[in-house]
Order: sequence, then C-alpha cells, then structure tokens
Amino acid sequence: MTVTDRLSIQLYTLRTLEDLDLILDTVADAGYRYVETVGSHLDKAGEVRTKLDARGLKASSSHVSMAALREKPDAIVDACRTLSLTHLYMPAVPPEERDMGAEGWRALGKELGQIAERFQAQGIRLGYHNHHWELKPKDGAKTALELIFEAAGSSPLAWQVDVAWLVRGDADPKEWINRYRSKVTAAHVKDIAPAGQNEDQDGWADVGSGVLNWRDLWRVCREAGAEWMVVEHDKPADPARTARNSFDFLRTIED
Repeated sequence: MTVTDRLSIQLYTLRTLEDLDLILDTVADAGYRYVETVGSHLDKAGEVRTKLDARGLKASSSHVSMAALREKPDAIVDACRTLSLTHLYMPAVPPEERDMGAEGWRALGKELGQIAERFQAQGIRLGYHNHHWELKPKDGAKTALELIFEAAGSSPLAWQVDVAWLVRGDADPKEWINRYRSKVTAAHVKDIAPAGQNEDQDGWADVGSGVLNWRDLWRVCREAGAEWMVVEHDKPADPARTARNSFDFLRTIED
C-alpha cells in the first residue's frame, strides 16, 4: 500500500473555485484518488457520486454539521451508502457556541457519543474534528476537547486530528495524539507558514512549505491509527497550486 492509498483532500480547500466539476477536475489532475466531501455534498450524494466516478475518484470521508446529525440522520446514512464512505466527522460548532462553558462541552460530547453509537450500528464511524478553540481550559485545567472525549465515555466517537490547529492552539500534537490514539481514525494534513509570511492566507501554507515536520508527523498520525490523511488549506491564494504542491510533497513520504 502506498501513500496515495491513504491520501485524500478536503474539498473545502478548493471552495473558491465554486464549480464542483472544476474542483474535482483540479484534484484529479493534481494526482489525488480520494476526496473528503463537505456536508452540503451529502445533500446531493447521487450527483456527487456520478461526478466522482467519472474522474476515477472516491470519497474517503465527509464532514457533516451537528445540525444535520440531529435533524436528518437517516438521510446522512443513505448518503454515506451512496458515496460508499464509512467515516464521518463533525467539523465545528457554530461560532456563537465556541466560548460556551464546561457543561456545554460535556453535553456536546455526550450527544456525539450517543450519535456515534447509532451510526456505528449502520457501519459508519463518527468522529470529532478539532480546531484551536477546544484547547482553552473550560473546567479548571480541562480543555473543551478533553471534556468532549470524557463525556463521550466508552462510545465509539472517533477523532480526526487537525495537527496544525493543535499547534495553533499551543498544544504539543504528539502528546495529544498519543494520549487519544485509541480515538484517532484520520488526520488533517495542513501546514503553517513561517512567522510574517502568507498573511493573506491567514498564515497557512502548502503542505511541505511551512514549519511543520510532516515527514515525522505523518508517521505519528499513521502509527496512532489514522486511516485517512487529508490535505487541507483553509485559505489558499491559489487552490489548484496548493492541491498540486501538497500532493507532490506528500507522495514522497514513506507510509
């Protein structure tokens, strides 16, 4: 099995291209064989599947909103079956909830754990995707991310670790990954530009051109259990170039 068998790209990276056909052509031309869809793609899964098939692409996984998980779980399961994917990740709470107190994060973790139980029965693994705001202490020394996983208990709730956001949150990614390695099923592969660079891109960089040691971090994530390694850039100046440059760098990594 090669790196490209585990490498995907989050289509949010290319959202400014707007047209899904153009987006999929761009990632296929860059060399990717797998994509991670966004929640809106689940609403038109049949159409998306047709477009993926036409380019020899497959869906590795998808993000899905908390609202969708609550309001239309059966439709989400059907969409996953249409797209032949078994990994879902809730990517973020709404901005107005990101400063909620400890009880709010505990309630979220408990609810996600319960939903994960139901989805597991359908052959789908549900996980949480972190940013940096979950790393702020909410209960004494405990962070929101700790509270989520604690409240989820023994449920099958997984973790899609966004390594660069951990770094942005002043956390040691290796420490956190090792601590919750039993939950890791995927990782977001993104890079941080050197200080003062790429300010128009919110300080992000194409993978391999920033300050993170992805040759080492790739190994850490994979050894922790990450089945999918998903390229992402939150605000690329040139999405096609980012997709291409990141793929060209990552294809040289030994899995």
